[in-house]
Amino acid sequence: MKRLLLLFPLVLMTLGCAANYFNVPKENFADKVKVLGVVPIIVDANSDIKYPQKELLTTLLAELNRKYEQQFVRKLKATGNFYTVALMDGDPQTIFTRLLYRSEKRDDATIQYNKFFWKNDELRSYLQKNNLDAVMLIVVSGITRSDKIYSSTLLSSLTSDYNYLIMTAQIVDANGTILWEYPNFRRRLLTYYPLINLQYPDFSEAEANLAAKPDVKFKTFEGIKRALEQKRKDMLLRETQEPEIYGKQFDEMLSFLKYDQDSKEETPADKTKPLAEPAKSVEQPAKPAAPAPAPAPPAPAAPAPAAPVVETPAVQSAPTATPPTPPPSLPADATPPVKGTIY
Repeated sequence: MKRLLLLFPLVLMTLGCAANYFNVPKENFADKVKVLGVVPIIVDANSDIKYPQKELLTTLLAELNRKYEQQFVRKLKATGNFYTVALMDGDPQTIFTRLLYRSEKRDDATIQYNKFFWKNDELRSYLQKNNLDAVMLIVVSGITRSDKIYSSTLLSSLTSDYNYLIMTAQIVDANGTILWEYPNFRRRLLTYYPLINLQYPDFSEAEANLAAKPDVKFKTFEGIKRALEQKRKDMLLRETQEPEIYGKQFDEMLSFLKYDQDSKEETPADKTKPLAEPAKSVEQPAKPAAPAPAPAPPAPAAPAPAAPVVETPAVQSAPTATPPTPPPSLPADATPPVKGTIY
């Protein structure tokens, strides 16, 4: 029981920090990155792409990237977390060659992916030239990893090395600091889906030939093309203009890029609370004005000629009751809401 009590605060801390998917505090990222540039999606042809028709495949990927990347930029703008999101001009391969320092295959927290490192000087000049706070680089590359694939009937499976296409992304500032990355490791449950599997185990052929183990084969070029061009369907099973495979990657990345700004909206709300107190203070000075006529009763105790004297204080008390002191205090209450709207 004591152990559970000790672990409970740690669990709360983990849950509290899980909402920030950036490598820096969320507030710092929001203040630092107002203008974000998105480099056209890059294809790393020198990565581990073992497909027999590699040149055809990379050409197809370049065409599909140009076709679908604008949809991602529109969705990124729709988050409202950036002042400006711009799809940069230029050839992605040229930009990639200019900025890339090196790449390596990583295995972090059982997730295998390709990580890219950039030249700081070239990156800084690129951001300054385009007046950017940060730049987002998305790369499609190849990787070979061990996986277990089941047959369509789920009665058979094969664990083997398969060749995949994966998508990675980074948001980097002028100092070369990685502010955000995908795959994202700042979440409780780590998942990372490949773009597409280029190979498959042929269970049908193995069953037909009574083979003990199915062969791993590459998918046909036409099959890969149809899969990458497949469109999503709406609730009525109507085909949309959004791609299924690319759309899944885009949605996954956007889920780690969205953040609410409730923390910034709390401060104006807190400022509105003291505004009610000055309203009471305005009423309080009005009450002291009532005791002012109180000195008038002693005056009637004087002889009859003092009656006109009582009238003169009444004239004096009238200006005290009608001074424009309360009205100036009301505009003072009106100014704080203006500041609140600015925030």
